[in-house]
Amino acid sequence: MYKHVLIPVALDHETLIARKLENARHLMAADGKITLLTVLENIPGFVSEFVTMKVDNHLTQKVEAKLREATGGDDSILCQVVSGKPGVQIAAFAEENDVDLIIVGSHHPTAQDYFLGSTASRVVRRAGCSVFVVRD
Repeated sequence: MYKHVLIPVALDHETLIARKLENARHLMAADGKITLLTVLENIPGFVSEFVTMKVDNHLTQKVEAKLREATGGDDSILCQVVSGKPGVQIAAFAEENDVDLIIVGSHHPTAQDYFLGSTASRVVRRAGCSVFVVRD
């Protein structure tokens, strides 16, 4: 059984959150914990000069609220938001926070995914712990 389960959440794939949570609860130890993590990609430099960044319009608080909503009111689930490249940051977060299982979602791959790679495949390649893939 796993002590710390990390569930990366892409907010455009919300339909998988409930299935990921169900799997996490089934696979974790009785005293285990679950963390939901969203990675916000950085704004490219060529775009940032046209965008005014203000603290009050930053997405982090809104995304954390959306994650909290996805927990269904379960206060034992931690919600985190970090920024960077998802495939890199998910694996780094797992290593820094003693995660022993990552549950990622994945759609059925297309030819484009084989050439470019998906976030799930990047996590599988980089993670230092077990990775469980949930298909949509």
